[in-house]
Amino acid sequence: MRMAFELQMVAVAVIIGIVHLLWAAAAAQPQRGLKWNAGPRDEPVALTGVAGRLERAFANFRETFPFFVALVAVDYLGGRLGALTAYGAALYVVARAVYVPLYALGVPYARSLVWLASMVGILMLLLALVV
Repeated sequence: MRMAFELQMVAVAVIIGIVHLLWAAAAAQPQRGLKWNAGPRDEPVALTGVAGRLERAFANFRETFPFFVALVAVDYLGGRLGALTAYGAALYVVARAVYVPLYALGVPYARSLVWLASMVGILMLLLALVV
């Protein structure tokens, strides 16, 4: 049995999240240091430059990902899958993949438009529940 495209997109989004996590951690390591990473992390270390941008991009991913997964699950379980959900899921995943390097490079405006595109993808998944 073939897995629904939207569920495949959830798996791809998980991979994007793992890349976010690893890239942000690697960029933060030189600023935080091994002692901070191995310690209790009681005192926050403000990250700057690319490390700070990657940390914020990952935080943003963590804010939108639960909505994406929940809506894919509800659409799937509710029998609402179709062109709207496929395009919405693909739009979310592609936009989130593009968002990471744009944010890391500090590209203004385009990054915001790409974020908006990911939100449109989420709204498409939501719309599928009512049309």
